[in-house]
Formats: sequence, structure tokens, C-alpha cells
Amino acid sequence: MSEAIEVTTQQPKALQESTEAARVIRPPVDIFEDDAGITVQADLPGVSKERLSVHLDKDSLAIEGTAEIPVPEGMQSVYADIRSTHYQRSFSLSSELDGDQAEATLKDGILTLRIPKRAQYQPRKIEIRVG
Repeated sequence: MSEAIEVTTQQPKALQESTEAARVIRPPVDIFEDDAGITVQADLPGVSKERLSVHLDKDSLAIEGTAEIPVPEGMQSVYADIRSTHYQRSFSLSSELDGDQAEATLKDGILTLRIPKRAQYQPRKIEIRVG
């Protein structure tokens, strides 16, 4: 199931969970560019829409999320390869990109963020008139 994510252009709200001494994981990302803009895909396993913050400001992008790893009732975690469940990553963006038009979705632990180029930077076809 795909969920739409709100992309804010204000300061992100502090996440409810405390990250006191927890280490932060830099999620792996793939970034693709085409004539119309960029697409950022970040792997955030275990992060729900409610625990994810995507913040765009002029020339920067910040992604922050906290994973919830449920432990079945009556059991306790004895071993975990990943101890930290707090993800954080930031990027510098080109001024050609239009953050106000950004769209984000979260599906199967993968955040997909599409940031289009401003209209004046997108390629356009020039009509040729006869006469």
C-alpha cells in the first residue's frame, strides 16, 4: 500500500521518540535526474508515515524517521543486527528545483520523493510557424 507523505517547507517537528544515546543510521538512497527534475528513493525499513519527516528548505532536503520494530507479545529481543532505529539524511539541492511542487510517497519501506525543476529550467519545444 502506498502512502502519500507531507513534504513541509517549515522546520520539521521533533519526533516523539527520544534518540538520547542512539546512533543515527544514514539510509541508503538512489537519486535519479531527468529533464523535468529529480527522484530520490530512500530505504527506510520499519518507518511508518507517522514517524517520518521530510523537510525542504530553499537549497536543502532533510529526511528523518524512526522505525518501529514490534516484538511479539510475551517475547523479548535477544539479538538485533541493527540496534539504532533512527534514520537521518540530508542533501544540498540545486536552486533549479521547485521544492513547493515536491511530492513524496512511502511504500514497503521505500520513500520516493519527486522534486521537479522550476518551469524556466525545464526544456521546452519551440513551435515553428510557416509564413
